[in-house]
Amino acid sequence: MSQQHWSNDPAYRCLRHVAMLVAIVLVTGCSTVVPLMPTPTVYLGQSAKPLFLDIPADSKKPSIDLLYITDRAPGTEADKLPYSADRSRSMAFGSVTVGFGEGIDWSTLVAQSTVSKRSVPLELTLGPTTELGRFPPIAYDLAVTPEGVTRAPAVVEAHEKAAAKLQAEVTRRLAAAPRKEVVLFVHGYHNTFQDASLTMGELCHFLGREFVCAIFTWPAGGSRGLFFGYNVDRESGEFAVHHLKQAIRIIADTPGVERIHLLAHSRGTDVLISALRELNIEAYVTGTLLEPRFKIRNVVLMSPDLDFDVAAAKIFGIFSDPDIPYGKAPDPWVVFPTSKFRLTVYTSTGDKALGVAEYLMGSLRRLGRLDETKLSKEQLAASPPLAGFAAFVQVTNRSGFIGHSYFLSDPAVSSDLVAVVRYGLRPGDPGRPLEEISRPYWKIVPPRVDTE
Repeated sequence: MSQQHWSNDPAYRCLRHVAMLVAIVLVTGCSTVVPLMPTPTVYLGQSAKPLFLDIPADSKKPSIDLLYITDRAPGTEADKLPYSADRSRSMAFGSVTVGFGEGIDWSTLVAQSTVSKRSVPLELTLGPTTELGRFPPIAYDLAVTPEGVTRAPAVVEAHEKAAAKLQAEVTRRLAAAPRKEVVLFVHGYHNTFQDASLTMGELCHFLGREFVCAIFTWPAGGSRGLFFGYNVDRESGEFAVHHLKQAIRIIADTPGVERIHLLAHSRGTDVLISALRELNIEAYVTGTLLEPRFKIRNVVLMSPDLDFDVAAAKIFGIFSDPDIPYGKAPDPWVVFPTSKFRLTVYTSTGDKALGVAEYLMGSLRRLGRLDETKLSKEQLAASPPLAGFAAFVQVTNRSGFIGHSYFLSDPAVSSDLVAVVRYGLRPGDPGRPLEEISRPYWKIVPPRVDTE
């Protein structure tokens, strides 16, 4: 049988896609050495921005301490990690340390973090992990009273104690942070507790170590089921929505928190957007909006593994429901201020991992492979009003074989992420490496870096 005949055979095409998925898992999941991401271009050359400004002395060390929140089950000896890929019905939180190399001092770390070609290798390592508190397991216990069913007093007390302890930990970290803001990262499919910690460690490092940096790590990375656990991870993500919603609310209600920036990658974007949808409705029916109620300044979706229509329904669903009560009664003419809240979506048509996801899920298009030329006239007509608070940023000069983690591997993309979160820049502002396509659609243009 000729090669061309084989390439047209449906079974052959299926095997080819499965083989690609296997390659993706092997490439992303089997590396034991994790080098620090390339330096974002904003910190390079003669016009470079300073990386570390006015950070406390305790932060000037070759390691970084993160807050973690998780509904992973505790790890076993076989897992060799503090938390496994199994689900826990109780949400825990604590402290995890990320190291930046063996025998590296602070001055060396700073020097190597501000050059494009490093002379000293900086390898990330997972350090000590300390669990500080745990919430009761869901579903919470109930008690029967003459009036009906209520939450059991003991479980309410346990919940309130855990929430107070989490807020106390956030408060402790705020006291040491130059900016009274929290950056919370939600990872994607097939990520371990270590993967999530290392990624947030390097992001926090290049955000200048100015924020309270945290991860919400859900039970991803399982191997049961089809396609290396993709289907299991997908359902574990749905399971985690409840806990992420609680975590965001508790952090937002912590005295002293001024802003929250929410970052998510791959399947983690679905977990985050689903939680925000519930919080958005919660805020709306009490007569307020998502940004002022929960102090959310930025929502950044990187390589979102979401069906385009599902994403639109979750992100913009509240706009399409004028009958929902705004306070005591519906208000179809309520104004949604856009001066503070920002939604940034990074996409790439060359994202091979999302190409496989499209095949597995049967989607016409994943949000993370969005190309405005493929949108319908109706979709394009609805786009301009989104420019007030949303930006869809296309990555064309992606890095890496898979092209799925370009927010780490491409210095132009990570530079734009820094511009969004650290400097609060909007699309079109000087300092963002973007070229306008047609608002709200933009394209990353790698900036020219001056000679170092």
